[in-house]
Amino acid sequence: MPQEIYLHNKTDKPDNIVRKENAILDECEAIEKKLPRFLRGYFMYLKSAVLPMTRLAYLQDVFMFMKYLCAETDLTAAETPDAIEQEEFAKVNGQDVNIFLDYCRRYKVETDGSVHIFKNDKRSLYRKRSSLSVLFKTLHREGIVPENITDTFDPIKVPKASEKEIKALQDDEVMRMLDAVATGEHLTPKEKQYWEKTKLRDRAILTLFLTYGLRLSELRELNVSSFNFSRGEFKIYRKRGKESIMPINRSVEKALNEYFKNEREKDENLAPQEKDAAFLSLRGRRLTERQIRELVKKYTSIGMETSRSEGYSPHKLRATAATSLIGRGNSIYDVQALLDHDNVTTTQLYAAHKLNVKRDLVKNFEWDEEFDK
Repeated sequence: MPQEIYLHNKTDKPDNIVRKENAILDECEAIEKKLPRFLRGYFMYLKSAVLPMTRLAYLQDVFMFMKYLCAETDLTAAETPDAIEQEEFAKVNGQDVNIFLDYCRRYKVETDGSVHIFKNDKRSLYRKRSSLSVLFKTLHREGIVPENITDTFDPIKVPKASEKEIKALQDDEVMRMLDAVATGEHLTPKEKQYWEKTKLRDRAILTLFLTYGLRLSELRELNVSSFNFSRGEFKIYRKRGKESIMPINRSVEKALNEYFKNEREKDENLAPQEKDAAFLSLRGRRLTERQIRELVKKYTSIGMETSRSEGYSPHKLRATAATSLIGRGNSIYDVQALLDHDNVTTTQLYAAHKLNVKRDLVKNFEWDEEFDK
């Protein structure tokens, strides 16, 4: 039987935030146990130098590289990553890493009679390259590998943020989406069965995303106790463990109160660890990130009048909040603070979003006499 885990939380953070942080650290430690012992200095470096989620991503990339060395090359006699010898790893050169990165573009994994094909875009490859660069620089500094081979890694050019088209809902699409969650229009019969029980919850979630541009993880971890209606504010936990107090406007307060009072399961019917969770599934558990993604995808597809598969992610609602706030004349710096952008240049990308201008230009530039009036 699995051991019962008891949380003794002596911090001022809510239990769910502490559990989430511990879960990430547990994942990191589980991967470290599968890697060679000569990487202990590297593990210590990651603990002190990067955020837990970045640490986990780096470890996952390094573990994949070690598995690749065992399965796809003759650079080691080891069958598993933890058995790779330091002397073997010291012989890995830049060309070996470049071949691995090329392998990562598209590779197959066979399991139980099925074949899974994985593809990575340039951003994913760039992160893997960065993970291995940090690894080899650290090992060279510690004398475990004789040379700093990172200069021989092939460059990977990723598109600049300014080169990407900003994807966000237009105001009419937002109103159509909110109308759908209020009335149930354009839902399938099966979707309507769930909607009858979750429409107030779904509206509250969409309103929070649209008003504050919250990240998916920030919304998921919200608790009932996060909201202080008497003071007109609520607390969220950002990246890097930052706390942020957000003001509550009337639309958000109305949507939340309607959900909390009329639809959310009563505390006495919930498991102890779920009593404070703001947004619950029909089974009385905190919504997962996947469930929230599917919810947003469904309603945004209705707003855009497209198929469910073409619906937007929660991050696109973050973009919608940014473009809507800037489009209404708010300061870029105020929007930066609200959305927790590290750099104002990120916020400026939304200010440069000119989709409405493009529409107006072509709308008044018709070649058919029927429309050119």
